[in-house]
Amino acid sequence: DEPKGEEASTMTVPAAMTLFSRAAAGLLLSNTTASAKTISSSPLHRSIARRSLAVLFIATSSARAFSFAGGGRNRITGTTRSDAFGGLASNSRGGFEVGVGGGSGLSIIVSTPRGGGGAGSPSSSFARNVRTFSTSLDSSDVATIDSMEEVKIAAAKTTAAEKLAAMRAKMEECGVDVYLVPSDDPHLSEYVPAAYMRRGFLTDFHGSAGTAVVTMDKAYLWTDSRYFNEASLRLDSDHWQLMKQGQPKVPTITKFLSNLAAIHFMEKSKPLRVGMDAYVHSASFAGDLGEAFEEAAKDYESVQEEGTNGDAAANGDDARRVIAEIDTLDGMPNVVDSIWEGRPALPKNPFRVQPMKYAGMTVVDKVSKIRSEMKEKKATLSVFSALDDVAYLFNLRCMGDVETCPVGISYATVSHDAVTLYCDEEKVAPLEVSEHLKSAEVTVQPYGNIVGDIRSHLESNSRNRVWLDNSRSNHALSRVVPKPYLVDAQNPVTPMKACKNDAEMEGMRRAHVVDGVAMAHFMAWLECAILVEKRTVSEVEVDEVLTGFRAKQEGFKEVSFPTIAGVGPNGAIVHYRAAEGSNLLKHLDDKMPILIDSGGQYEYGTTDVTRTWHFGDAGDEFRELYTRVLKGNIGVDTMIFPESTPGFVLDVFARKSLWEVGKDYGHGTGHGVGAALNVHEGPHSISPRWANKEVMKRGMVVSNEPGFYEDGNFGIRIENLLEVVDVIGDDKDGDEATNGEGVDGRVEPLAKRQKRADGKHFLKFAKLTMIPIQKNLINLDLMTEAELDWLDAYHQEVFEKVGSLLEEGSPAMEWLVKSCEKIERKK
Repeated sequence: DEPKGEEASTMTVPAAMTLFSRAAAGLLLSNTTASAKTISSSPLHRSIARRSLAVLFIATSSARAFSFAGGGRNRITGTTRSDAFGGLASNSRGGFEVGVGGGSGLSIIVSTPRGGGGAGSPSSSFARNVRTFSTSLDSSDVATIDSMEEVKIAAAKTTAAEKLAAMRAKMEECGVDVYLVPSDDPHLSEYVPAAYMRRGFLTDFHGSAGTAVVTMDKAYLWTDSRYFNEASLRLDSDHWQLMKQGQPKVPTITKFLSNLAAIHFMEKSKPLRVGMDAYVHSASFAGDLGEAFEEAAKDYESVQEEGTNGDAAANGDDARRVIAEIDTLDGMPNVVDSIWEGRPALPKNPFRVQPMKYAGMTVVDKVSKIRSEMKEKKATLSVFSALDDVAYLFNLRCMGDVETCPVGISYATVSHDAVTLYCDEEKVAPLEVSEHLKSAEVTVQPYGNIVGDIRSHLESNSRNRVWLDNSRSNHALSRVVPKPYLVDAQNPVTPMKACKNDAEMEGMRRAHVVDGVAMAHFMAWLECAILVEKRTVSEVEVDEVLTGFRAKQEGFKEVSFPTIAGVGPNGAIVHYRAAEGSNLLKHLDDKMPILIDSGGQYEYGTTDVTRTWHFGDAGDEFRELYTRVLKGNIGVDTMIFPESTPGFVLDVFARKSLWEVGKDYGHGTGHGVGAALNVHEGPHSISPRWANKEVMKRGMVVSNEPGFYEDGNFGIRIENLLEVVDVIGDDKDGDEATNGEGVDGRVEPLAKRQKRADGKHFLKFAKLTMIPIQKNLINLDLMTEAELDWLDAYHQEVFEKVGSLLEEGSPAMEWLVKSCEKIERKK
């Protein structure tokens, strides 16, 4: 039975040990979670607390023994032999706080020997000694789980058959034959609040990209190659068909629906009615779908004897036949919402001001630059709907609205005489925020006023024109702007945000160094657990402990995306997310590799890094593939390229070594990263898809992450973040030299001589990520001397920057020293 009230007030050490997993112990180490400050007061920040508590109170089979009903306090008593890894945790008013001090409450003092070392040894210190856990727990910290888990639980309550039956009944009520359910929210975000995880609820597939198409007798899910594996595992194949977009013979959604419309019209002699929520589909998609239906109608007519429909023929009219209609069901709730019992409410967390020392540019200066570009475009109003655009424009950040993304639900507009932020009033309630906006002459309007205000702007003057990027704005906004009055182009914030200023870039560099410190502590812990303690570590424990080490770093807010920790075959699921109770969950040992893709949101910067580790004999095949992935990473990293080079040109260098043996990977090689903003940021990328022709520019940050995945076996990925820098100016030696020679007789770089010869400007990459690469997984026979030199130089840079922040003789420092030693070369 669950102990309740006073009956649970005291437990012995043996009883306590049945209640705590090794993961729980690891999370309570001061080395793992200690911090002298509040992490956050927002629901998402509390997820650091609750996710850690999940290991304590949910993830273990005996977690039910803890009950905090009625606010009762529990105590576990015992003795400890070491204070080396002791720490305190408390729940402060501002959020979950871990560090010295804290209130009274649950007190734990536990020490037991475990495999790999005796009492007091280093091995018994890691993930074993639970020193003190003191808190007056808010029930919400225990009961609340992160947004995706909340949706997963809701999705699992009903079967695919039940949900689809309910969907089709509502579709019939609404009079539509097809209903589209995308991943998006009204801001077309990659990561969305739980309330907008409609596609995840309906399909039980929770990847960040995918669109469900439900007809009256079938259901389909389109997703990209990153999620083929995961989607095939999550979808109920009896009711859902996976459409692997981009693969041969798999039509696009627009082509599929236009074909379906032709068949439907042929069989029923009436248009196919396609239902969609105008607020969660991009304007460009709605336009493309409408055009596809028009083209399908023309094709249909070309094969029919009669060129008009019956009514038109009877009236002698030459009207175009309509075989499909888009119905946005205005005034009705989203169809998924109508079947989603207990759908989460929309979050209303407050903004915070991003200090100028990190933002580097005032709101007034940003608005001035926007207005200057508006004059060139002859636009009188600019509309910004992407959440990171709004956050960047106003130097605001928010925690809790969107998991792992420091943005708040809002819109913005800029005219020649007004700047407006559209959001719920709770978001600007903090005095610092309201004063910040007032000083920049920003007006705050209710979130729902945006559509009406755009319409009013156009009605106020027939010469007014609205600048709105249809690819980044929802259909509900775009459709109120007639085409003659629309400036459909990349909005002016997008390139400003992509090219970081000096303050933003300095914050990014700092974030990656402290992230390297966290990873050094984590890897020392993980290596000890596997090789010294001889135990296994679950993927969930990897996630939680790594997050704990990041939480110790100054300025840490939360993770920058859900950690991907995939052991063995789970590493081949590109966006895998471990969860307790999942039948996919695996434990790391010295027999299988682990792919860890993780990052942190710091007040001053955003990180994203992937490393693949193996603590045993990886085998020749794995080492060869690992080495070829590494060669691809180095190939991109060392590129020198002329300005105006689009990212797809660089992609081949990441794949060259894999292609040589007939291997490849399905995802892009690189994505942009925001400065203390979203971990995925446009407009640039490195990808084999030629559609994105955005060129690389100085100040951009981009990931470099080639990989290889063998479904059912393993995944390999090596990712660093890079900043784009000038070739000239980076190497100041020889700037004044002539005839190709620099100072001291050194040869001037060829790119500099070319600059003088033909006027071209050249760019290259500088490394941001400061985390070692595992050397004993490298096949030296495949590496060139230049590539080995690159590796040694990189590790030297990592050691100098990260090592300066580590304590001499600490496990983290010892791991870093070993990991950054020069690689032993073949003689």
